[in-house]
Amino acid sequence: MTISSLSARRRHLTSFEKCYAVACQLRDTTGADQFVVRTDNPLQPFRVSRHQPTEPETILALVA
Repeated sequence: MTISSLSARRRHLTSFEKCYAVACQLRDTTGADQFVVRTDNPLQPFRVSRHQPTEPETILALVA
């Protein structure tokens, strides 16, 4: 399954922009730095984490 085969709504909800917005909200709420990372999971291509990711995930942004 690839991201292009997903519905338009799921593509929007799993976009980098949406994930970055969540990271910004979490940073404002918690005061903790947040990482936006790329995953190998096509259903969740990006995620937010308070901890630096390990392989095979890649840091795309740090919201500090």
